[in-house]
Amino acid sequence: MPLSPPDAFAEEMAPRILRGERRALARAITLIESGRADHRAQAVALLDRLKDEGRSALRVGLSGTPGVGKSTFIEAFGMMLTGQGLRVAVLAVDPSSARSGGSILGDKTRMERLSRDPNAFIRPSPSQTQLGGVARRTREAVALCEAAGFDLVLIETVGVGQSETVVAEMSDLFLLLMAPAGGDELQGVKRGIMEIADMIVVNKADGALKTTATRTCADYAGALRLLRKRPQDPPGFPKAIMVSAAEETGLQAAWNDMQELAAWRKAQGHWDTRRAAQARYWFEEEVRQGLLARLTGDPAARARLADLGTQVAEGTALPAVAAEEMLHWLGR
Repeated sequence: MPLSPPDAFAEEMAPRILRGERRALARAITLIESGRADHRAQAVALLDRLKDEGRSALRVGLSGTPGVGKSTFIEAFGMMLTGQGLRVAVLAVDPSSARSGGSILGDKTRMERLSRDPNAFIRPSPSQTQLGGVARRTREAVALCEAAGFDLVLIETVGVGQSETVVAEMSDLFLLLMAPAGGDELQGVKRGIMEIADMIVVNKADGALKTTATRTCADYAGALRLLRKRPQDPPGFPKAIMVSAAEETGLQAAWNDMQELAAWRKAQGHWDTRRAAQARYWFEEEVRQGLLARLTGDPAARARLADLGTQVAEGTALPAVAAEEMLHWLGR
């Protein structure tokens, strides 16, 4: 029985990705980011073909305020790891314009050394309309990078915000990068993102800022002690540490801490439990997104939505009442 076009595509591409071919990996990520129905069918077939290979990587989410040096840190950290023989993939999500929908996608330019390293792969992606600091298909891109044999996948989010907790649903460890003298930043990020951080990394701990960085690190360590203890943390975690990406100091200590935390969670059973919960989360999220797509893709539903929206805008209907009416119409 001949293979269907999506299955034939998967049979062609899967071996190339498993061999670690960068061109094939880049093409596959482009495919999963596409909104076309035929591309989506090919992407699903490819992911299904690769899911039983059993390859896994350490998934590390990374966020931080603008100007904190995320790209500099990732490049220095990635170069250190590739120098130790590890293969590193970087999935960097850039913000999309709410007006034009465009993104700059400049991360490869900012990580020039790492982008030339044969043991590294950098892929910038637009966030589009997705909230939470990550692109909708970032998790699937992570799965492709794992299948391609990368040891570590770094997921760089758009930037710190209250909604940027989604990255925790696709990473094993979450790092929050902060700058010295960041007391105001600590107030800005609030408890939401602090509660999911496994490590707070105070960057730029060099030169005239080193003393300030030491004080800031102590402040964050104190703030972390005020948070409720989480069952997935060994003694001493979450923790605050200092690094200098510019001088490349503290990076090995940070890597040692990450490995210690990952090993403890695996030994205690938290690793598999968390990944199973993440898989369920993304199943439910895919269902929600699919229902929303059907709502906006049905001409009759769009017309009803537009009519009710006009009533709300004119003040003849309350938003809550109109929403209930729309939901009742959909369930008729």
